[in-house]
Amino acid sequence: MSEEEEEDVFDVIVIGGGVAGAVCAYQLAQEGRSVVLIERGAEPGSKNLSGGVFYCRVMEEVFPGFVERAPVERRITRNVVSFLNESSAVNIDYWDQRLADPVNAVSVLRAKLDAWLVEQCEEAGVTVMPGIKVDSLLVEGGVVVGVRAGEDELRSRVVVAADGVNSFIAQQAGIRAKEPWQHLAVGVKSVINLPRDTIEQRFHSSPGEGVAYAVVGEATQGCAGGGFLYTNTESISVGVVLRLDDLEAKHLVSSDVHDLFLSHPAIAPLIEGGELSEYGCHLTIEDGPAMASHDLTRPGLLIIGDAGGFTLNTGLTIRGMDLAAGSALAAAKTIAAALDVGDFSQSSMDRYLDELKGSYVGADMELYRRAPKFLETPRMYEGYGLLLADVLHGMFDLDTTPRRHIVGVARQALKRSGIGLMALARDGWAAMRAL
Repeated sequence: MSEEEEEDVFDVIVIGGGVAGAVCAYQLAQEGRSVVLIERGAEPGSKNLSGGVFYCRVMEEVFPGFVERAPVERRITRNVVSFLNESSAVNIDYWDQRLADPVNAVSVLRAKLDAWLVEQCEEAGVTVMPGIKVDSLLVEGGVVVGVRAGEDELRSRVVVAADGVNSFIAQQAGIRAKEPWQHLAVGVKSVINLPRDTIEQRFHSSPGEGVAYAVVGEATQGCAGGGFLYTNTESISVGVVLRLDDLEAKHLVSSDVHDLFLSHPAIAPLIEGGELSEYGCHLTIEDGPAMASHDLTRPGLLIIGDAGGFTLNTGLTIRGMDLAAGSALAAAKTIAAALDVGDFSQSSMDRYLDELKGSYVGADMELYRRAPKFLETPRMYEGYGLLLADVLHGMFDLDTTPRRHIVGVARQALKRSGIGLMALARDGWAAMRAL
């Protein structure tokens, strides 16, 4: 390659301007590498529906003072796990000031956050190219050497695919076929505007602090998945996530499930008086460990973030952004080492897998690999919520008849639920192994 041709080759092309793509691009640019970040949206964050709860301590490693500098909404110090039934709700409500210092999680609106992340990339020297759709990879001699967008070609020594759940790049590279429906879910979300003071009073939150709800049962009309609600500065994000195969099997309509959830007597008062500012749906990952078990590399190519399946749903927490950032850091470290020696072979790119295994990303994906299978249990979405409500009803519904011992109350509720003791024991054991 001539000297002139060399000047036209970037060290790295990153496809996708979300959390994973931006963190990877920024980290490499900070180390003096030439990086181009290609984003399909007209501007960073424009394709993202609202946001989520971001377990953000990893970001302090990349952007010191992240919580103070970045456009975060609220610091999440209260977590509620809710078993929702048709006319009752059983909540585990956990508040802890230790989650505020150091900050454990924040709610974010991705349109704001992604734009800020890309600004940091530009300041670090990344060439940002918005409004461009990558059509294909450039492959020469079995090695990925760049990308093609329309009639234009852009060359690099390494390409990083951070192009989301339904990654076209991963499919084109032969890393995966289209994911089976049981690995994917559809999320339907509303963003409801409410005054800041109203949110803090309604959710018993201190200024700047917030709450995140994880809801099962009536939230999804028995479909595998769950409901969610979290507070932003002056809005509430609320909706459902529904596994695609179960949604089809139960002949449900995702928007109808969403609307029923928002109208439930336990949810409606939380958003009462609010004004709908945003509504939409998007594809999300339901079985991240199964997706991430695919190989994630080709010569000159790495797959990170949602494109690599780095999402975890444990039933208590849904994690994606922190795992995306962690995978980006593992990729950046691998790429830096490859650039130092000029080796972009398969074995060189496979060091990314070792970096992942040695990080919290790989450890947590392995630890919770059984969680998606456990969460397929139908009793999670129907029987257990009713069982808990019946036990508590037997304890709190005090009339003029003599009380029964709690063991008797629980035994009678279990009998009415139709859940056998063996099934209860099996599910309990499965929960311990999965979670």
